Amino acid sequence: MSHRPSSGLAAVSTALLAMSRHLEVRDVLKTIVASARELLDAEYAALGVPDDHGGFAQFVVDGVSDEQWKAIGPLPRQHGVLAAMLHDARPERLADVRKDPRFGGWPAAHPDMSDFLGLPIRDGDETIGTLFLANKRCPKPAGGCGFTEEDEELLGILAQHAAIALTNARLYERSRELTIAEERSRLAHELHDAVSQKLFSLRLTAQAVSSLIDRDPARAKGELQQVADLAAEAADELRAAVVELRPAALDEDGLVHTLRTHIQVLDRAHAPRVTFDSCGVRALPAAQEEAMLRVAQEALHNALRHSGAERVDVTIAPRGQGAVLSVTDNGKGFEPRTVRRAGRHLGLVSMRDRSSGVGGRLTVQSAPGQGTTIEMEVPGG
Repeated sequence: MSHRPSSGLAAVSTALLAMSRHLEVRDVLKTIVASARELLDAEYAALGVPDDHGGFAQFVVDGVSDEQWKAIGPLPRQHGVLAAMLHDARPERLADVRKDPRFGGWPAAHPDMSDFLGLPIRDGDETIGTLFLANKRCPKPAGGCGFTEEDEELLGILAQHAAIALTNARLYERSRELTIAEERSRLAHELHDAVSQKLFSLRLTAQAVSSLIDRDPARAKGELQQVADLAAEAADELRAAVVELRPAALDEDGLVHTLRTHIQVLDRAHAPRVTFDSCGVRALPAAQEEAMLRVAQEALHNALRHSGAERVDVTIAPRGQGAVLSVTDNGKGFEPRTVRRAGRHLGLVSMRDRSSGVGGRLTVQSAPGQGTTIEMEVPGG
């Protein structure tokens, strides 16, 4: 009697527990694809998320090194077995994917694949992803597929729960985005109701002082004191509002987690590939973490809107007792001195101010045609 079903169900249970630990979409995708590969003992696994144009918005792989993935090139688009499954969402089990009439070849760096199993991930009638596995690690029957009906059944169970995990992760990210939007709206109202009224009073008082200087200097002196008091109150209220602008996620999750989530959203929303990597970074003082987040956001905005880059890489790494943030793009670059002379700062002044305000240092390396690297280093707390 075979023990495979019970061991298979135990592996499914392990995979489901792994998926339930994550809330961010990209983490869930990586967990699903790694779990599917381990569950069915395949050499390669991938998960494609469809976009609105018949191709893939995201494509996560397991079993392929980062160097090999970079060499493979752009994501598969509207051709081949993978893309065909987005339009005809049904399981595919093939003895040799290379012999399928829909097979259109692959790049030179692509690993060689033979037997293939693909299964849609569905939320109701909507296909929200497709799982692909290749090269089952087992003896193959002559002319047959290494993947069995039992494999397809186990992958189907995993796909059903993957749909739930992926949908929950999307709802979680959406709820956080809405929370941020609501918080910004609240602060905007507070700034209007408090600070703007103080500034209006300040303006009226200053106008009154100008009319009193010649005919009643003593009274003008008293009004000037009121101007100073109003200015101090406005500054205090503005400072309090700015403190509240510190992202809630930064307090809850820390810099690394907050920035990773932000970059995942940007990676989905923009054509260039946006990546994030961190290693061994300790928690920093609140002011330093906020400054690093703001500098990263400004640098990412510049890279995605102005550089024409195909890829933007963000890293945070320890340096001494502190940390260093790096935002690198492979875009058109620029000549920093020319930008300064033209009066176009690309946010560099703001980034330098934020960096120096927490005892840090900002460096910019760029040249026409050679991309740009923005680096911010802060000391330890």
